[in-house]
Amino acid sequence: MTALPLPTREGTVEVYRLGGTEPIRAEPSPPPTSRAALAAAHVVADPLGDPVGAEAIDWEATMAFRRFLWSVGLGVAEAMDTAGRGMGLPPAAVRTLLSRSLAEARAVGGRVACGINTDDLEEAEWSLPGATGAYLDQLAFVQERGGSAVMMASRAAAACATGAEDYARLYQRVLEEADRPVILHWLGPMFDPALAGYWGSADPHEAMESLLGIVSDNAHAIEGVKISMLDEDLEVEFRRRLPEGVRCFTGDDFNFPTLIAGDDRGHSDALLGIFDAIAPAAAAALRALDGGDEAGFHRILAPTVPLSRHIFQAPTFHYKTGLVFLAYLNGHQGHFRMVGGQEGARSIIHLAELVRLADAAGLLSDPDMAARRMRPVLACAGVADR
Repeated sequence: MTALPLPTREGTVEVYRLGGTEPIRAEPSPPPTSRAALAAAHVVADPLGDPVGAEAIDWEATMAFRRFLWSVGLGVAEAMDTAGRGMGLPPAAVRTLLSRSLAEARAVGGRVACGINTDDLEEAEWSLPGATGAYLDQLAFVQERGGSAVMMASRAAAACATGAEDYARLYQRVLEEADRPVILHWLGPMFDPALAGYWGSADPHEAMESLLGIVSDNAHAIEGVKISMLDEDLEVEFRRRLPEGVRCFTGDDFNFPTLIAGDDRGHSDALLGIFDAIAPAAAAALRALDGGDEAGFHRILAPTVPLSRHIFQAPTFHYKTGLVFLAYLNGHQGHFRMVGGQEGARSIIHLAELVRLADAAGLLSDPDMAARRMRPVLACAGVADR
């Protein structure tokens, strides 16, 4: 087994041997039948580009990663916060990303759900009419290209809305223009502190009542709601109260296996950032679930939960760094650079623990390659090889 010098939280360096768990192979698969499953996908930066410009994207590598996700049977949730939305991905790049992903999806028969938001607005332009117009403009852009939308939570709306009624009017106006069912997104402040108090209240249960009212009034235009609150009990209560025919998409990267498996009163579908990192395991687990093997589903996913909780640990909004780092270790991109310079958002201690957890979960596709790619990262951090 390949050995690496990995730093520890205690300030020491240990010799860690990779390859203790057989890697889970990425197998070509059709989409699962028992659950809808979408991976919120990251973008691959151009290491020679301006890290905050539209030209900072390596489009071929970005699309190749989406083809990989589609090949194992997962759908793609495009231009979500996982792609750097709100953290360095400029509006021009968002539109290019959506256009390219929709074209690629048509070519390979993959599913893509397109994030729409109000990030075309400068902060000085924030208002409720402005937010409504920005949503409608992005919705039209997606629909003109044959896509369906994920209506993401808006910083502009959060800043300008004075209560639940403002959200109700904004969402109803946008949903009136949808030519196919939309996925709504309830994103908690642990993912974006600017969204505190969304739906008109900082209390999650009061916010849930407001959102349920919007869903009930517009159920014909809504495919489902993605809930990213990292609160399993809240999500179960929420999904049990959704109108018939409206899906609950879990965005809970801490508790996703039990929420997807569900209970005798229902289950959550999946729209998850962690599926970007654990695609082979997620696909294999969903195949087991399709075959009625719930024990196998949990057996495959159980080792991925410590990895996911580590990647999404506070400050949660820096989780993208872990996803891109694992994509780098697994050969999906040739470098560890990120839009907005986010590769520096996690410490070398964090990245070393990610390596251990990914290895234990069978999510290093080629441990020798992962070791070769980890060594220069360690060297840059001053960790000497042995």
